[in-house]
Amino acid sequence: MILTVASGKGGTGKTTVSVNLAVVAAERKQSVHFCDCDVEEPNAHLFLHPVLEEKKQIALPLPVVDQDLCSHCGKCAEICEFNAIISLPTKTLVFDDLCHACSGCWLVCPEKAITQGERIIGETESGQVGSLHFTHGRLRIGETQVPPLVEAVTRGANNDLVIRDAPPGVACPAVATLHGSDFVLLVTEPTPFGLSDLKVAVELVRDLGMPCAVLVNREGSGDDRVAEYCQEEGLHMLKGLPFRRDVAESISRGELIVKTIPAIKAAFENLLDEVLTLAEEACS
Repeated sequence: MILTVASGKGGTGKTTVSVNLAVVAAERKQSVHFCDCDVEEPNAHLFLHPVLEEKKQIALPLPVVDQDLCSHCGKCAEICEFNAIISLPTKTLVFDDLCHACSGCWLVCPEKAITQGERIIGETESGQVGSLHFTHGRLRIGETQVPPLVEAVTRGANNDLVIRDAPPGVACPAVATLHGSDFVLLVTEPTPFGLSDLKVAVELVRDLGMPCAVLVNREGSGDDRVAEYCQEEGLHMLKGLPFRRDVAESISRGELIVKTIPAIKAAFENLLDEVLTLAEEACS
């Protein structure tokens, strides 16, 4: 079962929900793999404190031009849809950050002047938190190709329960995280901003044909418009997590709230049961 916890915007408590769900599931002796897919700003490790034992550099193919062999025919530039390579009368230039690693340029080069090099886009780190498996990624500063690193984070996670913490929003990194998911838990907040971004996230999940449910975090701190929207759209709305000062204080100290607040642990146990039941029904 691959469960992705996502949100239309940052700051909804998506990571708080995902890490605490993972811990509750692991305490039940389930085989759990947690994937922090927010490779631009990974922060799940600040709560889980994994022992990171394996590090891998992730690279993409990159065209390397031998100017002595190049006839400057321009076929490489013609095939590149991202203008990552241009052919001038005396030199062929490659713009690394625009390259999407499609391999077209070296396949069409009649002079075989283009060979395959590589560029490092980031790294993945894996380890353990007790019985819980953990993987996250760190994007190289200045790198723009995020989805391949997200895919590297999720690759090989095949435990009984895989929980993916998605990057906020609905751009390419979020889509890459959602790929292959069995169920999506959309975390939002009871505010106009939360509702606006929830609508966009719901549209994306529906376009991808994935079952989902909505969880309101910090319930009681806003209004009822999210609930009204879910009712209108026929979205399953889970019992929300309360707006409490002790929860905020525990999170600010980097603590797992299921470890520090018994009432919240009970809420997460019920949440896990409901989510897994919905996911199993959707998959059957």
